Amino acid sequence: MTTPAPDKTLSTLAADAFVYTFPLFEMLRMRAATAPRRNSQGRFADDTRDGTRRWLNTFAHSPQLLKAGESRVVTPNYDTLYSSAWLDLRQGPLVLQAPDTADRYYVLGLLDAYTNPFAHLGRRTTGTRAQAFWLSGPDWEGTVPPGMHPVRCPTPMVWIIGRLLVDGEDDQPQAAAVQAGFTLTTPHGEDTTGIATDVGPVLRGLPDDAQTYFARVAEGLRENPPPAADAAFVAQLAPLGLGSDVTPAEASNAGSAAHRDAVQAGYLRAREALAQSARRLGRQPREAETSETTSRWVMPALLTESFGTDYRTRARIALGYIGALCSAEAVYPMAYEDASGEPLSGAHRYRLRFAPGMLPPVDAFWSLTMYRTADFMLVPNVLDRYAIGDRSQHLRRDDDGGVTLTIQHAPPTDTGNWLPAPADGFYLCLRAYQPRAAWFDGSYRLPDIERLGPA
Repeated sequence: MTTPAPDKTLSTLAADAFVYTFPLFEMLRMRAATAPRRNSQGRFADDTRDGTRRWLNTFAHSPQLLKAGESRVVTPNYDTLYSSAWLDLRQGPLVLQAPDTADRYYVLGLLDAYTNPFAHLGRRTTGTRAQAFWLSGPDWEGTVPPGMHPVRCPTPMVWIIGRLLVDGEDDQPQAAAVQAGFTLTTPHGEDTTGIATDVGPVLRGLPDDAQTYFARVAEGLRENPPPAADAAFVAQLAPLGLGSDVTPAEASNAGSAAHRDAVQAGYLRAREALAQSARRLGRQPREAETSETTSRWVMPALLTESFGTDYRTRARIALGYIGALCSAEAVYPMAYEDASGEPLSGAHRYRLRFAPGMLPPVDAFWSLTMYRTADFMLVPNVLDRYAIGDRSQHLRRDDDGGVTLTIQHAPPTDTGNWLPAPADGFYLCLRAYQPRAAWFDGSYRLPDIERLGPA
């Protein structure tokens, strides 16, 4: 191995390495946690319950909307059915078959091993007709068969997260039938039920021990060599046992006690700094374009299909928003406060008034979803209504053509425009799919939430 640098330099190097590799760690962690144990034929990837083998190269479809108490992820949406597939392209390309959805919105978001959302397949980019996508890894050489849409993947490990629009519970059977048409096949057209692969143990979060962390990402770097643009930076990480050309034996060399202490200090410092920066990223409202007013909505970071060398932003997004679509596909403004800057609470009644012609500008759809602050989950209510939006048949317009939403805990006299809130704290997420340019050029501003009085 390369001779370790002095302790101070080594500690700083460990901190930089953590920032660089954290998205890769999260991808490895999510693969272990979410890749299916059973494939479409009902076969288990592992013989034991505690085994670490999972199915890759096959879709796992969730054919139902998740109600309150049914989700395992925070801030779940109530607009789409989800599909997921973890790919390993080291053995060659795969063919992704997409059905004709008859203009029903869908998007297949593809993340590489470093969480770059490098491709979005679906209504906005490739349309909704039946088609086939040729997915190949970075080292594949060959000719894409005629009629196939080529998708070059930056790393062998790819996570496909699919979203398919469903218009409420009554539409779920039809949506699920469409969803089942998304399949992965071999280049010869044979259905693939997946490959059973050891993806490592499920980790609940970041380990406290730096050596455990860096040993895990060392495996990921060997499986998914960094892009050429990162080569010079990654070469500096050899003293930590990191790099696509570092052998497992070199990676396991812990070095001296002073070496380990310096690495541990840098790791812990960077881990805490990431947590703090992610909290700031998710809570700062964006200043309005004019100086007179400030929007209380928290606008998300604008995402493209690659973070480039902005490793810190990439790490922050991986911590709080892994799997997020690029901003051209969807934006997700969040509201935690009312117009006066007070936290939203079911102890009060609120309204959200969209003036005529000022509904969220989208080319697909928009929705507003309610979540409890206590657990970041959907809110149980008498209507089983968790979101309201442009597809809500019960939504009523004001006499002037605007729309006023009622947000409160107790049912109002007229429940048509009511979004039920919990009795305690809550926050809102407005999802805008295929957002128009007004979201980005400052010409559209979401109205603030007005508090009306006690519940």
